[in-house]
Amino acid sequence: MLVEFAPERRALWLRQVADGALFGNATTEQGDGALGHLQTRVFQEQGAWLLSGEKFYSTGTLYADWVAVTVQREGGDAERFRTIALVRTDAPGVERIDDWRGFGQRLTASGTTRLHRVPVRAEDIVDFPRTGATLMTAVFQLFHIATLAGIARAIERDAVAFVQPRQRVFSHGSGAVPREDPLVQQVIGHLASTAFVAAVATREVARGLGELDRLRLAGEPLPEQLLIEVELRAAKAQVAVTDAVLGAATRLFDVGGASALQEDRRLDRHWRNARTLASHNPVIYKSRVIGDHALNGTAPTFYWAVGSRAAQPG
Repeated sequence: MLVEFAPERRALWLRQVADGALFGNATTEQGDGALGHLQTRVFQEQGAWLLSGEKFYSTGTLYADWVAVTVQREGGDAERFRTIALVRTDAPGVERIDDWRGFGQRLTASGTTRLHRVPVRAEDIVDFPRTGATLMTAVFQLFHIATLAGIARAIERDAVAFVQPRQRVFSHGSGAVPREDPLVQQVIGHLASTAFVAAVATREVARGLGELDRLRLAGEPLPEQLLIEVELRAAKAQVAVTDAVLGAATRLFDVGGASALQEDRRLDRHWRNARTLASHNPVIYKSRVIGDHALNGTAPTFYWAVGSRAAQPG
């Protein structure tokens, strides 16, 4: 199932989006808390809902007007349901800290969000089940795959821009200028092909999700087999696109000598950004899920969590 607002609330949120409101997220918590359990919670005092906790990897929240916070609802069933609370980023008790220390995605503002007794309207707290097949995880992953496809396109663009004006060649090269060297042309062709394949994979995942969304909007049930197929499609795209784009980000440097390494060119940012993206939902586990399904027919895992298996829920 998808996180759904009541019909009377949905139009209000869509209007805010149409008017330019930006939404960030605050989902993951640091530390060795119990696997699948959250320390951030919404609770009631004197009939009012309050939100307290601390999140990391709060992508986009520094820039956002609203933040969607994944929480544990007071009295809720964490095994069966997850809860999202939406709060304004300028609300009392919300603190956003620009402390992202990763070597990539420097501008995504993926730092800490602290929440101390932040007032939340009851209608802005949404429960959704975390059992059964869902299209949510494929939707989330589509953004990562699409971003990797964008990085692949930027690699191709920057490689072409680097090569075209160059005049210096190697004595053992194969062209009068680099752009006429067939070996350099081969590298550019490989980069362009990677960008093409990454875009095709992105569209395939989007196409599957579009089919599901049309059924959802028509009020029809979403077939479990189709949900599984789209989830696996997203996983396969992640595996293939991640390896291809990381390879292209390295191959990029084959089009030039040491001048391509100059710090002011920042060509290394493509590898750093792709590597950081690929680490959010580790690709090795996606490969295992795909293989387990192919060999044993095992359904993919739709609900992920991080934490320590040894820890006990607080």
